[in-house]
Amino acid sequence: MKQRQFERRHQAGWARFAERLALLERSRHLSEAGKGFAEDYRQICQHLALAHERGYSSHLVDALQQLAMRGHQQLYRHRSQMGAQLLMFVLAGFPRLVRAEWRLVAFSSLLFFGSLLIMGLLVHGYPDLIYSVVSPAQVGEMESMYDPAARRIGLAPERESSTDGLMFGYYIMHNIGIAFQTFASGLLFGLGSLFFLLFNGLTIGAVAGHLTNAGFGETFWPFVIGHGAFELTAIVLAGAAGLKLGWALVAPGPLRRSEALKRAARTSVRLIGGVILFLTIAAFLEAYWSSMTWPQPTTKYGVGAMLWALVAAYLMFAGRITHAPD
Repeated sequence: MKQRQFERRHQAGWARFAERLALLERSRHLSEAGKGFAEDYRQICQHLALAHERGYSSHLVDALQQLAMRGHQQLYRHRSQMGAQLLMFVLAGFPRLVRAEWRLVAFSSLLFFGSLLIMGLLVHGYPDLIYSVVSPAQVGEMESMYDPAARRIGLAPERESSTDGLMFGYYIMHNIGIAFQTFASGLLFGLGSLFFLLFNGLTIGAVAGHLTNAGFGETFWPFVIGHGAFELTAIVLAGAAGLKLGWALVAPGPLRRSEALKRAARTSVRLIGGVILFLTIAAFLEAYWSSMTWPQPTTKYGVGAMLWALVAAYLMFAGRITHAPD
């Protein structure tokens, strides 16, 4: 393609990119001009490479080179801003969001931990009740996972040869799947989130009660206490995010249901961002710490207590400085 044709075809795009650059260079924060900027920047770089390859005039090459250099500066400037915003969300925005939605978080906690505690006590008193929630095959698998003679605690027999890295990936996918299921089912007017909070609570409580009865408490409780601080809290928060979607549909107030749902989703999606962070930490602990057999139970209980205290302190106190941005 001749240079004149090349310029005619792409001149308008270059001009639009230059206008976006000017807006970004004048702005100290991300703006609408930043949307899709990375794709446009890559296209400018492609055009520059073509101009070099085809031997177009230095006038065109220099102009494209200048656009590419300015684009590179803005791309990494705004990427660093996005990183700072993400850090501030973790340090302040997420715990403030949890506190702002304390009613839904409290209700979700009551459903999940209440059903877990009640079912655990019932199975502890009436052992056969476990089979109303968990199949005999699953009960046998759970017993083998927490057998004190196992080389690695908390792993099914077929997974005992897995590396910590593989188990880390497995735990992330498994836990995020449960959380997303609990969250997304809130679109069924909240009924789905209610169901999965109760179902997970009843199942975990039944397993805990049965394993304690069977004499595996010395392996089960030290295994779950550490990563459970992040994992169980994440399930509660995912349930709260789903209930917020459901409540927007049940009681939209003066808004249309679609608009109420859209507003609720903005908050719920941000909550799920924090849930994914919690589940990633939980998966790391489960793969690299919880399954280890060499630490004494007292050590694991001590670490677990500290982790529960850390989660509670983070959600209650982090981000309370009023000028800290979300």
